[in-house]
Amino acid sequence: MLLVYPISAMATPTDPVDIAVEVLREGGLVALPTETVYGLAADADNELAVRRIFAVKGRPQSHPLIVHLPDASALGAWAAEVPDAAKKLVAAFWPGPLTLVLKKHPRVLDVVTGGQDTVALRVPSHPLAQKVLRAFGGGVAAPSANRFGRVSPTTAEHVRADLGDDVDYVLDGGPAQIGLESTIVDLSRGAPALLRPGGLAVEEIERVLGVPVPPRASTEVRAPGMLASHYAPRAGVWLAEAYDVHQRLGALMGTGQKIAVIAPRGTQVPAGVALLEVPTDAAGFARTLYRTLREVDEQGFDVCVAVLPPSEGLGLAVRDRLRRAAAPRDFQA
Repeated sequence: MLLVYPISAMATPTDPVDIAVEVLREGGLVALPTETVYGLAADADNELAVRRIFAVKGRPQSHPLIVHLPDASALGAWAAEVPDAAKKLVAAFWPGPLTLVLKKHPRVLDVVTGGQDTVALRVPSHPLAQKVLRAFGGGVAAPSANRFGRVSPTTAEHVRADLGDDVDYVLDGGPAQIGLESTIVDLSRGAPALLRPGGLAVEEIERVLGVPVPPRASTEVRAPGMLASHYAPRAGVWLAEAYDVHQRLGALMGTGQKIAVIAPRGTQVPAGVALLEVPTDAAGFARTLYRTLREVDEQGFDVCVAVLPPSEGLGLAVRDRLRRAAAPRDFQA
């Protein structure tokens, strides 16, 4: 664990959770493990601390943050309205990888919401995140703990590699169990809408609500992870369905580039092309996706061809992340 923040000399804690809480209370930044990815956490009631998140990540200030809460009982302190649909989803899936977008309470800082009248809220299930949030006693704003637009971190080592001393304390909770960010559902405009697929399958949400949860076609509500280009390694990313991977490779062979293929075990690739294997099931692919994208850069590949999984279950979220990783980039690579 990395500690660079000068916490108070009086009664300096030694327990990792106590240290994390102390850093948050003093306006510092903590890399917080969650079941989805590692978050870069700051006291959501401290405007200067929240602004530091944007500075460290290089994140546009119009891009809202998710506020992480200790439990569902805190919901009323952050949301002005809690519709019945929200209550159903909270009862079914919190703590867990579900973020709800609701009308914000007047107390919520504009810097957290990007100036919108809505706020994104979730309760993470990771045991260490739970301990920190309960001991802290408030909400923490926590986007992924990496530079903006890059691959999200799923281990403490990823955070250290990406942010170094720009994060004050890294709380190591082991590899993220899910490996993809939370699913975001907008309940602020009446009928539920999917803003970002993630670690909770939309089919499960629809089962609880008893109605379809379609993607929102407009940009009426901004939410994390909705930019066209995101979650990208330094290497180029090409996409392929399972049936046309060799056609995609044919367009790259002979270009002199070092090529990798991200595909399920057993996929056949031409000589001179590396296969980076991922599990055949969607949940396993999700759990290893970001680690594999980082491996593409670590091994010095110029380009990777990623075979898209079927869109059912968590496959929808994997496809979303890969499409954004492959999009034309509007950030420094």
